[in-house]
Amino acid sequence: MGWDQTKWAESNFPIAADLDNDPILKGRLIYLIRVDGHASWTSPAVLDLIENLPETVEGGSIIRGDDGKPTGVFVDNAMKLVPLPPWSDEEVQGFFDRTMKEALSYGLTSIHDADVELDHVNFFKKAAEHGTLPLRLYVMGRGPGEYWGDRLSPLKNYGKDKRLNFRSVKFMADGALGSWGAALLEPYSDKPDENGQLLASPETFKDVINKYWRDGWQTNIHCIGDRANDVILDIFEDILERQGGNVTEWRPRIEHAQIFTLADLERIGRFGVIASVQPTHATSDMGYAESRLGPERIKGAYAYQTLLRVSPQGVLPLGSDFPIEGVNPLLGFYAAVTRLSVSGTSPHGPGGWFPEEKLTREQALKGMTLDAAYSSFAENDIGSLIPGKKADFVVFDRDIMTVPESEILQAKVVATVIDGKVAYGTL
Repeated sequence: MGWDQTKWAESNFPIAADLDNDPILKGRLIYLIRVDGHASWTSPAVLDLIENLPETVEGGSIIRGDDGKPTGVFVDNAMKLVPLPPWSDEEVQGFFDRTMKEALSYGLTSIHDADVELDHVNFFKKAAEHGTLPLRLYVMGRGPGEYWGDRLSPLKNYGKDKRLNFRSVKFMADGALGSWGAALLEPYSDKPDENGQLLASPETFKDVINKYWRDGWQTNIHCIGDRANDVILDIFEDILERQGGNVTEWRPRIEHAQIFTLADLERIGRFGVIASVQPTHATSDMGYAESRLGPERIKGAYAYQTLLRVSPQGVLPLGSDFPIEGVNPLLGFYAAVTRLSVSGTSPHGPGGWFPEEKLTREQALKGMTLDAAYSSFAENDIGSLIPGKKADFVVFDRDIMTVPESEILQAKVVATVIDGKVAYGTL
């Protein structure tokens, strides 16, 4: 995982034949996921395994050459056409253990896992029952697919240490900006024949969102492009304004909330829908986002200060989206308050990319703690250090609220404490 054609000289998608140019790689089964998780690059050997590829895929693309043959790149829903081998139980456990160890080393006390297969819910459930969840998990079952909201029961503060919560569903409305898959109302400025795509029809999204809402599940939708955000806000508006939905009880989230029309920036605030954002997406995308969107449309993109200002609850939960971005939360804290790359640069100079959308350090800290807790119904238990709440906190070797911005990323974790016990480091 991790290739990014925007960092290459010609910024073109790769092709399968590229992987056969190296004698070590030639003939091997290779499947490489793009940095945003919304495209895959396969080797010729993988293409040979796949028979009878369809001409088109709803909500996805099979990239083809001038000869009409697949190039080896599959975008969004087309990625499902590649027959990947399933993970063994040992591989799942090993990946989980490594992830938990790394997360604790960077000071994470809670993780919102936004892409959980239903059999992995059982994995987490067993770990919670045995008291082997090292930190708190707020897991979102994968959707839309086959509807499961009426046959599974939510889990609230579940397990021996009460660290597992499963009360929400997450699915994707569109792709990503970097692979031209984000669904836009108007064509891409740098690719006029492309608008991106919704991963399902608006009617399908409306039907499944209503079902999960009626069965009591928080509904969290990945939306990058302005069309995706517009379609999902229409559905949320119908539930909240016309069907009697209670936004405080339901707490619907738009994950990423990247590109809005100015009217929809006002609308998300009016409805009280939670915008769950990842500040490093802005600094990762800033090298090409303006060329993708043009000078006017970019004004409604990565608008974090605006999203916080219009929120009636005053919340803007901040996350990382790892493994798409780095797991270290300080990367997001730094990006939120500086709008700069880790090297201190931006297309708009040292003052940051669209600096009017910077967050203050206090806003960013609250977004990573109390706002994140609110977005997972946990604001009464975690998210701030007051009597009566869980003793979850991290100790750094310096004060990230006062050191120069250039020193924020130099901070190291001394200790990570969960339920009042040291889970990493020493005190």
